[in-house]
Amino acid sequence: MVAEIVVNSTAKQLNKTFDYIIPKTMEKQIKIGTRVFVPFGRIKKQEGFVIDIKENSEFANREIAEIEDSILPEEKIKLAKLMSRKYFCNISDCVKLMLPPGTSTKNIDNRTKEKTANFVYLKKSIEEIDFCIQEGKIKSPKQIRLLQFLKENDGTYIVDLEALTDTTRAVTKVLEKNGYVEIVEKQIERNPFINKKVAKDTDLKLNKEQQLCFNKISESINTKEYKEFLLYGITGSRKN
Repeated sequence: MVAEIVVNSTAKQLNKTFDYIIPKTMEKQIKIGTRVFVPFGRIKKQEGFVIDIKENSEFANREIAEIEDSILPEEKIKLAKLMSRKYFCNISDCVKLMLPPGTSTKNIDNRTKEKTANFVYLKKSIEEIDFCIQEGKIKSPKQIRLLQFLKENDGTYIVDLEALTDTTRAVTKVLEKNGYVEIVEKQIERNPFINKKVAKDTDLKLNKEQQLCFNKISESINTKEYKEFLLYGITGSRKN
């Protein structure tokens, strides 16, 4: 397998893709959108982004050296390609616009670290857990309460789970040890706008000239008589 990679560079000469061999150990991890490090010229580890994956390439002669944790959705990579073509800029610059705040700098030590947390999932089927409770294999009321909650809320954040069921980490660990649940570490998606309130704009009131222009254009659209309209006015008069 070969990854088509765009390196993180502002140089116009490097606004193209480079093919790198995907090591067997990385084949299941690397996807479109993965941030990687590759040998590039005299640089041992140059940052880059996977924008496509193919079976083979005659130009691929070196392997990907390392994988970064962050992965961008494939639709964002497609958007970055479109932006690059439309605005005549480097693909890597467009890709960096998609990254979470604080993670686009080349200096890894200065990057904002992605936050991870532990989530609890049922490891056995609901039927099997019900059977174990009925047969008395699970006797602790706290363990039963935690399992009953997970039956309808599988994959709950461990802190919330223990608070909502009035249990402790020790209870969760015992159930994990006995094979009833598993604790999975997952990355938490950051949303920089989660606590930001944005006021909705109110409709602007048009003046007489603006209203006249709007009516003529609107009438043309409604009657499907599509044509060009030339608006006269000074710069900054909001003709758009």
